[in-house]
Amino acid sequence: MDLSNLRKSYESGTLDEADAGNAPLELFQRWLNHAVAAKVPEPNAMTLATVGMDGRPSTRVVLIKYADERGLVFFTNYESRKGHELAANPYAALQFHWVELERVVRIEGRVELTSAEESDAYFVTRPLDSRLGAWASPQSQVISSRAVLLANAAKASARFGLNPPRPDHWGGYRLVPETWEFWQGRKSRLHDRVRFRLDSGTWRKERLAP
Repeated sequence: MDLSNLRKSYESGTLDEADAGNAPLELFQRWLNHAVAAKVPEPNAMTLATVGMDGRPSTRVVLIKYADERGLVFFTNYESRKGHELAANPYAALQFHWVELERVVRIEGRVELTSAEESDAYFVTRPLDSRLGAWASPQSQVISSRAVLLANAAKASARFGLNPPRPDHWGGYRLVPETWEFWQGRKSRLHDRVRFRLDSGTWRKERLAP
C-alpha cells in the first residue's frame, strides 16, 4: 500500500504566542471546550504513553475525566499493563488529537495516584455496567474467551446487585504536567508549535520550529 500521496493542507486556524497566553491549563481548557462545542468525536480521548522496565514504550487511548491546577486525571485498572508500568516508572506522556480542528496537545510529566476518596467519588458516577465491568475484567491478562468476561460480570452482579463498590485494583491517576505543547496545523507544513516548560515553578513559553 502506497500512501506517499495522501496529504492534507492545514488551514483552519493559527496560534501565536500572544493568543497562547501565559497559563497552559487555561489554553488547554479553552481548546477542549472548543472541541466539545465543535462536536469532535470523543474530545476527551487522549493517548497515554508509558515505558516499561525493559525500556520499551507502549500506548493506549484513555479518557480524561477532569483537569485542574493539580493535573489531568484518568481512571483505570491498577493491575493493567499501564498500571504496572506506571508503578515502575511514574512518568508518562499524553496526547490529544482533534483532527477536525487540526490541533494537537501534548503533555509530559510525573504521574501519581489520586486519593481513594477521589476514586470512590468518581466510581459511583459510572453506569452500573461499567462498575460491574471493573470487577469482571482482569485487564491486560490473557483470557480464553469473551465468555470469561460475561461470567465474571454475572458473578459480580449476583454478588453486589445494584451497588458494586470500587475494587481496590481500580482507581485514578493524575499526570502532573512539566511540559505542555500546543500544535496548530498550518499551510505548507509551517505549523505553529508553542511549548510551555516548567522552570523553577514558572511556566516558560517558547515557540518551536515545526
